[in-house]
Amino acid sequence: MTVRRRAAVCAAAGGASLALTFSLGVPASAHGSMTDPVSRVAACYAEGVESPRSAACKAAVAASGKQAFYDWNAVNIANAAGKSKQIIPDGKLCSAANDKYRGLDLPRADWPSTKMSGGSHTFRYKGTAPHKGSFELYITKASYDPAKPLKWSDLEAQPFVKVADPKMENGDYVFRGSVPARSGRHLIYSIWQRSDSPEAFYTCSDVVFGKDGKSSGSTAPAPAASAPTEKKIADGAAKSSVQHQGHGAQTGSGASGAPKTAGAAAGPEVKGVDGTTGQAPDTELAETGGNSNTPYIAIAGAAVLSIGATAVITAGRRRARAAGR
Repeated sequence: MTVRRRAAVCAAAGGASLALTFSLGVPASAHGSMTDPVSRVAACYAEGVESPRSAACKAAVAASGKQAFYDWNAVNIANAAGKSKQIIPDGKLCSAANDKYRGLDLPRADWPSTKMSGGSHTFRYKGTAPHKGSFELYITKASYDPAKPLKWSDLEAQPFVKVADPKMENGDYVFRGSVPARSGRHLIYSIWQRSDSPEAFYTCSDVVFGKDGKSSGSTAPAPAASAPTEKKIADGAAKSSVQHQGHGAQTGSGASGAPKTAGAAAGPEVKGVDGTTGQAPDTELAETGGNSNTPYIAIAGAAVLSIGATAVITAGRRRARAAGR
């Protein structure tokens, strides 16, 4: 191989490495929420952020602000890494200790709920940016009081469903599980821990077994929870402050609002639909599990490769000129 040809090959290899480095440096993060049984945040988004119907959702929007519910699929901790019980304090399970979603932690007995019965059930989780990972579902103990802040001790110690990489149907993760027998109003808590990054997502789904005897201390039926339709999701996408990067989904991909206890790094400033501004939290890389620093590392690596390729080409040209003399 001539010196000129060797230099050209090295340059091509450097260019390919450069392209590969940039392709690996595109940040993308998962999003989603439970839709069967319907999560609190999904139910309130489905009711309508501007004018929710139920008293509980009105109170939640008043406490959190509208933006939290336009970002309904982003209740997460960017760096949970399987340590959810250690980093989420009692009373803040539904918000994942994220003040942005504090309205979800309101202790009330009238949250919109899903009818539930013991035994086999098909669960559905809307995955607006799918990723590999596992789902764990916990149910409240028989002694659960919905009028008190939810604590870890209110949940059974072990999940009644644990599944890794369930199948997807029409944008939903779908999996089955056997629900423990209960009566009255209860709550199902989900943790979706990604296996391709430390990010995790959380939901609280209010459920009623039989008669809702705890609903506001009356015999009136609890408001029925409804999941957001595809049209509803699409219609609200423009008002979401999170973005899917390269996923082609309706709403965002940035890892939204990790609590300080999780040690998430702050990202660029974003502006919400209600005019408030804040820091976009750390984002994770699809499949590779990097964070928001990864694109800069990739760019630095690309620069090094580019310099190296240039050096090889220059050296090759010098040798060629020397050989031609």
